Amino acid sequence: MEQPTSEEALHRGRALVLADLVADGVAGPEEVSMLEEAVSHRRWWCDQWPAGAVFVTGLLAQDIQDALLARHGRWPLCQECDLAEEPHALDVEPELGEDPHWVCLVTGRAVAAVGSLAGVRG
Repeated sequence: MEQPTSEEALHRGRALVLADLVADGVAGPEEVSMLEEAVSHRRWWCDQWPAGAVFVTGLLAQDIQDALLARHGRWPLCQECDLAEEPHALDVEPELGEDPHWVCLVTGRAVAAVGSLAGVRG
């Protein structure tokens, strides 16, 4: 598989993370601005390490998680576990790798690929 250019990876990663924000109903102007800021930061990062472009989707997802935690709380929340349990966020795995997935912190089970939350939010 041919490695994407930095710009291709940034645009793809932005679209996938935005799809997950939309799936959870948290894609308002403030959140989209946070995503744009993360893309801008990762553009610099890709310029410094072009081979790392394949990791951008997962990094953008983590960047948005961090930004949302500071302003709104944990995101995305796991909806796979018993709702009576303590609400907990999904994590991005691998932390620095290709094909990132949202993974339940409690069960360790992969819930959806980044960009595919709509398929499990029914």
